[in-house]
Amino acid sequence: MADVHDKATRSKNMRAIGAQNTAIEKRMASLLEQLGLRWLAQDTRLPGRPDFTLDEYRCVIFTHGCFWHHHHCYLFKVPATRTDFWLTKIAANVARDKRDIGLLVEQGWRVLVVWECALRGREKLSDSALCERLEEWICGGEGCAQIGIQGITNLDPVSPPRRE
Repeated sequence: MADVHDKATRSKNMRAIGAQNTAIEKRMASLLEQLGLRWLAQDTRLPGRPDFTLDEYRCVIFTHGCFWHHHHCYLFKVPATRTDFWLTKIAANVARDKRDIGLLVEQGWRVLVVWECALRGREKLSDSALCERLEEWICGGEGCAQIGIQGITNLDPVSPPRRE
């Protein structure tokens, strides 16, 4: 299937996608505020520049876009054009995520990955469901985890994030 946009329009659209202060980051910030938690955004001191760092709980939260970080859910679609380019680029993102999570764990941080599909889209989790899972994990004090549309699951820090 050919791209529905010409090359210039596609390029313009892709350049408009920001790396920070995204819609899913804004929703996550709102949820953390509802829980009364304090955090630092885009912490450049740490590997991978986590979206949210909660020093008090020694944990970090990444909000991952399902396309950019290859989550196996309804929001990820293999591009029909320049497929090899995109799969190589996305594979590099996944490898970088694996490396950064491993480094954070080595430094004593707990890591939570919240997938875009849990935060937006037709199958997103409700605010109350997300807050419950966030509070459970943040205050629980153990391990690394991920939240997707299936809820919260363990995240193995020494292998790439599992796909739901």
